[in-house]
Amino acid sequence: MSEGAKRPLKVAVLGCGSVGSQVVRLLGEQAGDLEARVGAPVELVGVAVRRLDGPRDVEVPDGLLTTDALGLATRDDVDLVVEVIGGIEPARSLILGALENGASVVTANKALLAEDGPTLFEAAAKAGRDLYYEAAVAGAIPILRPLRESLAGDKVTRVLGIVNGTTNFILDKMDTSGAGFSEALEEAQELGYAEADPTADVEGFDAAAKAAILASLAFHSRVTAADVYREGISEVTAADVASAREMASVVKLLAICELSPQGVSARVHPAMIPRSHPLASVHGAYNAVFVESEAAGQLMFYGPGAGGSPTASAVLGDLVTVARNRLADTRGAGESAYADRAVLPMGETLTRYHVAIDVDDKAGVLAAIAQAFADHGVSLQTVRQQGRGEDAELVVVSHEARDAQLSATVRALRSMEIVREVTSVMRVEGGDE
Repeated sequence: MSEGAKRPLKVAVLGCGSVGSQVVRLLGEQAGDLEARVGAPVELVGVAVRRLDGPRDVEVPDGLLTTDALGLATRDDVDLVVEVIGGIEPARSLILGALENGASVVTANKALLAEDGPTLFEAAAKAGRDLYYEAAVAGAIPILRPLRESLAGDKVTRVLGIVNGTTNFILDKMDTSGAGFSEALEEAQELGYAEADPTADVEGFDAAAKAAILASLAFHSRVTAADVYREGISEVTAADVASAREMASVVKLLAICELSPQGVSARVHPAMIPRSHPLASVHGAYNAVFVESEAAGQLMFYGPGAGGSPTASAVLGDLVTVARNRLADTRGAGESAYADRAVLPMGETLTRYHVAIDVDDKAGVLAAIAQAFADHGVSLQTVRQQGRGEDAELVVVSHEARDAQLSATVRALRSMEIVREVTSVMRVEGGDE
């Protein structure tokens, strides 16, 4: 080693799937640039995999593959550990082992952070090491760092986002082609946007984990995936999408995190938003996050929200920061949960409903429906009626009310003799009251 040269920072990568393989590729291809940006060489010293003979998207240098993930994560010479295995275990044990052994950690594991983030943050603080996770939300889009650092002097009041590319592709296809949910899902699977088992995406579990992370950062309070109200898109019909179109709106699966004097709320559900809203123009498998704060106002972050290379880009960004901190013998910002705000139940959340109702087509029906809303303290913004022989369809959009009031109204409607069926219930977001 020449005089003045610094020893290499040694990196272990746990997992070599679509993201891990691209991290390995970028570490090799950008070695010179990374050294210049970090201030020391960054050397890949091991890649943990399930099977040594498994198929891979990149060629891993000889001698680096191992099936002993824990042994690699806790090697005494490893400075930085990149965890891109996903899931809860063994990822949690591997991250804790790495931190306890003195390594800094970069992870893309949204599910683990949303379920047990405090345990990881406490372990990092105790070890005096970094735990960075930009890649856990919205792929390549830099959203966590702005919330944690750029807006640290501001007060964020709302985060509204499309954070799952699979569901956005499906809903976009339903809107542009008139396809039903099953048809759009099948196309998403054929194109590789949806897994063979799409449950985590279409039922909102993936987005809920990301919402928990966003709410925790934005509002300086601990929010877990279990705190996030969740509805998926499997019940969204072509009729729902067509009804939204008639209102100059579009249906999106939204992650919504809000701050109020009473506490914080986090929810994931399909909603109608006006086509004039910036999020309405997010097409295909792209993601976007809309942030509102007191001083900065409205900000939007947009880009590819998934995929091996985009996510690996976020991982490498974190790795550079963590490596610089390691050289400077310091650590970046850890968990910020000082506000410790209460997490409000969904029933306390203010929202609006779009309700489609099949009713008997006779005098007094509209008045009875309006009275059912009034009985629960909900006023009506718009009502459309279309006759169809002996029955009629009413489409009602409410003014803003607590979700519990709106839900109770829908239950009351379903019990009325004049109501043949409540055919659709969907929340409305982003429009003027």
